[in-house]
Amino acid sequence: MGQDRGKYDFYIGLALAISSSIFIGGSFILKKKGLLRLAKKGSMRAGQGGHAYLKEWLWWAGLLSMGAGEAANFAAYAFAPATLVTPLGALSVLVSAVLSSYFLTERLNLHGKLGCLLSILGSTTMVIHAPKEEEIASLEDMAKKLVDPGFFVFATLVVIVALIFIFVVSPRHGQTNILVYITICSVIGALSVSCVKGLGIAIKEAIAGKNVFKNPLAWILLLGLVGCVSTQINYLNKALDIFNTSLVTPIYYVFFTTSVLTCSAILFKEWGHMGAGDVIGTLSGFLTIIVGIFLLHAFKDVSVSLATLAVSIRREDHAAPAANGTASHSNYELLHSEFTEDLDSGLPYDSVSRRNGALTSSLDV
Repeated sequence: MGQDRGKYDFYIGLALAISSSIFIGGSFILKKKGLLRLAKKGSMRAGQGGHAYLKEWLWWAGLLSMGAGEAANFAAYAFAPATLVTPLGALSVLVSAVLSSYFLTERLNLHGKLGCLLSILGSTTMVIHAPKEEEIASLEDMAKKLVDPGFFVFATLVVIVALIFIFVVSPRHGQTNILVYITICSVIGALSVSCVKGLGIAIKEAIAGKNVFKNPLAWILLLGLVGCVSTQINYLNKALDIFNTSLVTPIYYVFFTTSVLTCSAILFKEWGHMGAGDVIGTLSGFLTIIVGIFLLHAFKDVSVSLATLAVSIRREDHAAPAANGTASHSNYELLHSEFTEDLDSGLPYDSVSRRNGALTSSLDV
């Protein structure tokens, strides 16, 4: 019965994680559409500190869609380990990239499509080989994990890095560097996932009949989640307003997944229970995602598609006969024809030789 219940929870968490990616991927498009409409109206943009998007219904539709996705994601963490739920967020990359090409006219070249595919394959590999977190059945167990020295040091470093980026790096480079706002969202996201996991356990206990409202940890986790999510929304809006959606989404996924997996490994001591094969598989999957993101980011300005590749192949096929002398013979006939025409038209010899050095060398002989 315990094993059957575990499989049942696994598939519930899997379905919730997939639906979450669909909602979140669509929310990026709705928010971007709303921000673009505000830019056309001349309102102060979110990237410049404006908050006019609060009056735009498309932005609110995107926020509600993201809320639905986050709610599904929240529930998924209650049923499945973070190492399963978090990598499945790569599906939102695919959803956002496909929808942006249709509704935002943000063309995704061949490298970008391959990058999305590699991100999906890499995340799938990570799911298959993901480490299994330790079982935490109550808020008391969660409290013991949170006060562990390793996690305390990690959480302190996360807060310090976030504050430095918010108050020092962001005012100087936030408008020009895509990584600034995304880094803030990602490091804060590691703490938000920990809060979500703890609240999921609290909800399970409440459903089982336990009075969790008297436990201070439940309220601390709730306040922490509200603060973290508010910060993420603010800086994610700025990133979406300034940079291309098809770049923001996958880069945010990689950074966010890295932060969450690191936090989960420290908090739940997952890597200590992994075999060599799972370690290699997890690292290979993550590196595959990195390669996919590199293709998306490094070649975003290169116009490459299957059609252009087909044209290049046809050009190479036409140029291939040059190897057996055919092209050289054609060039000779062309030059001979031009030379004859020039003589007939009365052009001086020097004029002809200057136009084509090959003719000069042949006449010298």
